[in-house]
Amino acid sequence: MGIFDFLSGEFIDVIHWVDDTRDTMVWRFDREGHEIKYGAKLTVREGQAAVFVHEGQLADVFTPGLYMLETNNMPILTTLQHWDHGFKSPFKSEIYFVNTTRFADLKWGTKNPIMLRDPEFGPTRLRAYGTYTVKVSDPARFLVEIVGTDGEFTMDEISYQIRNIIVQEFSRIIASAGIPVLDMAANTGALGKLVATHIAPVLEQYGLTIPELYIENISLPPAVEEALDKRTSLGMAGDLGRFTEYSAAEAMTSAARNTGGAGAGIGAGIGMGLGMGLARQLPQSGPWGPVTPDQPQLAKMPTAAQLPPPAPVEHVWHIAEAGQTRGPFSKADLGRMALDGSLTRDTHVWTPGQDGWQTADEVAELAQLFTILPPPPPGA
Repeated sequence: MGIFDFLSGEFIDVIHWVDDTRDTMVWRFDREGHEIKYGAKLTVREGQAAVFVHEGQLADVFTPGLYMLETNNMPILTTLQHWDHGFKSPFKSEIYFVNTTRFADLKWGTKNPIMLRDPEFGPTRLRAYGTYTVKVSDPARFLVEIVGTDGEFTMDEISYQIRNIIVQEFSRIIASAGIPVLDMAANTGALGKLVATHIAPVLEQYGLTIPELYIENISLPPAVEEALDKRTSLGMAGDLGRFTEYSAAEAMTSAARNTGGAGAGIGAGIGMGLGMGLARQLPQSGPWGPVTPDQPQLAKMPTAAQLPPPAPVEHVWHIAEAGQTRGPFSKADLGRMALDGSLTRDTHVWTPGQDGWQTADEVAELAQLFTILPPPPPGA
């Protein structure tokens, strides 16, 4: 470096800061030896503030504008006047640029459920989350209370503490507000403003303010939401009887989606129970007035005792002979085979649901085929 470059560096400083990180709150202007020269130009842009620290003490705060550091209040730090110190000035000064714009879209949320006493549901728990914006309102206090001597302070270093303050105040306010859970969705805007108002004095001690705080969602535990859904369904049904019918119809619909035999059987059973319940609820009268004995066709619906029993299940059988199986055969087929001798008591048979192969004589249903003899022929 030539002598002219050295001298030009000693005569003037150009001090400014252009932020392209979007999350830096404080940045310190680095000058070798922290020596700010007499006559230096300080540029403070909109959305910034410059804090001047001299000999370890906060001296002044500069708002947006262009400043020439050469007034009587500024120390004369030109190293050319200190030959006896070997070009090293004993006056040490620092300039910290503070970002005064809003830091937006910051997240907050309850880590654990909040316990409260709801006027309608009693003791319950809920969670909440949302966003907020933060801004430096007092650069000097923020530098003294939070930043200290950190040369580059970012939003991440303070966001966790701010989230804790928000959650603490939100928990206290929501637990003492007495707002029913069902009405909280309609009051999220007012709750957000109320929380921001209560945490303002705390953040003011840090030199910060929260211009906006939003509550995006307030949710109940899954078990409570499920009970609330059932209660809503009951309210839509109107009374317990209609709710029971509604539940039975839903069960029939679910069973119908099951293509297996079990689902069809369950659906048929529920349908029969629902039909019997409706029959009991029907008035004992005909379409033209009370039922009379001369109107048997309109007298009563058949009761469960008058309904015919279900038809017996017809089994089909398989026969094992010489290591091979034949079938399936109906019971009538086996009866004819017993008559012509192709089916004997020792023939092994099997039907679905039977535990392994058994002889025809061991199956009660088939043993009777060998004991029933035909009547004597006519004229015998």
